[in-house]
Amino acid sequence: MVSPRGQTRLIHNNKMYAIVEINGQQFKAEAGKKLFVHHLEGAEGGQTVEFEKVLLVDNDGAITVGAPTVEGAKVVTEVVSPLVKGEKVLVFHKKRRKGYRKLNGHRQQFTELTIKEIIA
Repeated sequence: MVSPRGQTRLIHNNKMYAIVEINGQQFKAEAGKKLFVHHLEGAEGGQTVEFEKVLLVDNDGAITVGAPTVEGAKVVTEVVSPLVKGEKVLVFHKKRRKGYRKLNGHRQQFTELTIKEIIA
């Protein structure tokens, strides 16, 4: 690849990653990265969890797309913290000139995972 200054650069994509579905959401998983997913019931700190709903695997440029999932592929993760609370979101409703005001708050619960390996 040639940069705007005319210098030649090599782009190396030597990482393996996968697109995995966890609790109805899709995440890009790379070994060693942290993920915050919606709270997993029954998860305990230090527990190993495997997700087999892998939709795509990229292994050094060799891309495998599942239909709907990749056969034999799974993502192995470790639970770092079973319950992490997100930031508080305030929902405020008001109807003008009617004296109607309602304030609601919500804090989403997450589980923190560390990706150990991707098996494909």
